[in-house]
Amino acid sequence: MKDKNIVIIGGNSGIGEALAIGLRAKGANLFLYSKSGNGTNQLDTSKEFEAIPDLPEVIDGLVYCPGTINLKPFHRISIADFQEEMEVNFFGAVRVLQACLKGLKKSDQASVVLFSTVAVQTGMGFHSGIASAKGAIEGLTRSLAAEWAPSKIRVNAIAPSLTETPLAAALISTPERKEASDKRHPLGRIGTVDDVANSASYLLSQESAWMTGQILHVDGGMSALK
Repeated sequence: MKDKNIVIIGGNSGIGEALAIGLRAKGANLFLYSKSGNGTNQLDTSKEFEAIPDLPEVIDGLVYCPGTINLKPFHRISIADFQEEMEVNFFGAVRVLQACLKGLKKSDQASVVLFSTVAVQTGMGFHSGIASAKGAIEGLTRSLAAEWAPSKIRVNAIAPSLTETPLAAALISTPERKEASDKRHPLGRIGTVDDVANSASYLLSQESAWMTGQILHVDGGMSALK
């Protein structure tokens, strides 16, 4: 990853922050953006924007990390709720991908990493909002992988299960909740930010050079095992 230009959207906390720390140690040039702008360039991907400031001319890697956790029974999810899920998880990614495409095409080995969720493949109650939005991400991943393969741009997604991030804090806010969440996973624990960030680093690197259009399940066995 030395001297590669990597753009991370959502690079100031959680998985994005862990990924940035790991890539910086490997010598990558990082271009970090977040909604808050805390320690990064400010960018609210849920709203229209004309361009992303200070992008490098050549983009070797692009990671879109923003997400939501808004678990409700279906009958309590309003259309506005669904629209918010789509704005953050899907349309935000579309806006960023369109803004970065020119730079990605200038790289001879570009890699895009998007984020889905285990709840797309594995039906889970109260997840209809996020599963719908991330399902759109999985479709986008495969479609763009096919469309951009002639330009040597790889597009993959990671579908994690519950991971210990600030976004998930309310779901594991007590020792009892944390223990219950751990027990639901075949490997006996929820994910760490490094578990997922390491997988993203792999997809950005040439170690995964023959992978595109894939959904990588990093979920402690949740999607495949009983």
